[in-house]
Amino acid sequence: MDSQIEKAPPHRGMPSWLTPRRAIVFGICTVVLFILIGSMIEQFMNANPKMMAALLGGGAAAAATALGTLPVLFAQNFSRRTYDSFLGFGAGVMLGATAFSLVIPALNAASSAGAGSWEASLMVGAGILAGAGAILLLSRAVHTDSILSTDPDQVSLRRAWLFVWAVALHNLPEGLAIGVAFAGIDLEKATSLATGVSIQDVPEGLVVALALHSVGYSRLAAVGMGIVSGLIEPIAAVFGVALIGIAAGLLPYALAAAAGAMLLVIVNDVIPESRQSGNGTQASIALVIGFIVMTVLDTALA
Repeated sequence: MDSQIEKAPPHRGMPSWLTPRRAIVFGICTVVLFILIGSMIEQFMNANPKMMAALLGGGAAAAATALGTLPVLFAQNFSRRTYDSFLGFGAGVMLGATAFSLVIPALNAASSAGAGSWEASLMVGAGILAGAGAILLLSRAVHTDSILSTDPDQVSLRRAWLFVWAVALHNLPEGLAIGVAFAGIDLEKATSLATGVSIQDVPEGLVVALALHSVGYSRLAAVGMGIVSGLIEPIAAVFGVALIGIAAGLLPYALAAAAGAMLLVIVNDVIPESRQSGNGTQASIALVIGFIVMTVLDTALA
């Protein structure tokens, strides 16, 4: 008898992965996204110079990523030591940009809003934790372990587009940082940050294209997909300006959150990748040089 009892068909009203909690989070994110898009459109229609500056800054970073992919069209190969040195240099540049162009301006913005020394420090600390936590959750959601790896064993052909998406996620905090900087701090500091991000994006674009080429994509396809991975930066930059346009009081938190997001990417992805093949000394030297370069740029452009 039991064999004749038919099982009830599975419920098809909602996908199995879309739990009520995820549906709520998705709904909130959708509402926030529409609000940001509305603010962005309004500011574009009003020809907000900060929006245009952020778009140019994000576009420059995307162009730097594209520039970094071009050697793959012509060069046969690069040594792993070269990869690691590039990654170390980029990490140093971004560490400098995080400190000089985000954390310090965040403290200044909090002080200008009337916060005392302790209050400003706590505000910025909370923002750094929030930004790092947000990127950590997003990274876990799309499994971005070893996203900069150029080892064929780490990046399979069927994971190539996930790899591109992971690198685009890696670029998200950089684009947001550019937008927030142009929206709220002085032009020189914002330009310094955009310059630092662009410098870092050149070796990053090279690593992305090399990784895709190493798993069987043609040189042209690897370069094209590497360029696509950088397009998130101008998009994120204009969203950063839109966010501050909605609530200017969020500036200290937004700057600090962008710093925390970039800091997590540096220490969780870039630095470990630069050291995993035994080239830690070269990568560390390159990191120090990158930090010095960013320090000089920040001072020269101040």
